[in-house]
Amino acid sequence: MDGRLIDLIRGAPRIAALTGAGISTASGIPDYRGPDGVWTRTPSAVNAFTHKNFMADAAVRREFWRTYAGHAAWRAEPNAAHRALAGLDGAGVAVRVLTQNVDGLHQRAGLAARKVLELHGSMHTTRCTRCPRRFPTPEILAAGDDDPACPRCGGILQLDVVLFGQMLDAEVLGHARNIAAASGLFLAIGSSLQVEPVASLCALAVQAGATLVIVNRDPTPYDDDATFVLRDDIETVVPELCAAVAGDR
Repeated sequence: MDGRLIDLIRGAPRIAALTGAGISTASGIPDYRGPDGVWTRTPSAVNAFTHKNFMADAAVRREFWRTYAGHAAWRAEPNAAHRALAGLDGAGVAVRVLTQNVDGLHQRAGLAARKVLELHGSMHTTRCTRCPRRFPTPEILAAGDDDPACPRCGGILQLDVVLFGQMLDAEVLGHARNIAAASGLFLAIGSSLQVEPVASLCALAVQAGATLVIVNRDPTPYDDDATFVLRDDIETVVPELCAAVAGDR
């Protein structure tokens, strides 16, 4: 790794890490836009992840629930990159993870839930679209319904994730913006940075004076804003970055 980068980030007091699908591919979870991504292999699958289609068409909902019933995330384990970010917390570094992922692997790696903002929600809970009830997703899947309905009111059930066409939770996004603006080092890891408004957290961090480091296999729209752009393997480079940040602490 570039010695200039190590010198720049060593001892950074406040770290924010924006993580996307690329951080979880080494755990066996396919990304979306990569060569073997979900949208790449099956472009029509995006229809099942569009809120309007999901709400209007039972066949779309059945496709959606089939996708998640056998989702690789249920069997996945945190990889070295997840563990390295969690390890920063144990080293006394003020770290917050802002994740686009819904798999819960940052928490399973040992990072406290309050230090992880799930910007796009979580696949581990399911909510009713009509009433306020929420349920553990494994409980819903175990019931075996291909288009499950709320047992309380009969409303359509949806994984507690943000679908295309839905707005992000304003409170969560506001919190993420505050974290980005307060960070001294902003890491963007495994994200195409094509989905807004989350991707714009990079620009917000830079405008507030943070060092932006992007770790991603492919070019992103924010590469020109970054101090360093790394194309290296995420499982290798993220632990190295975290070790440099932790320094002698």
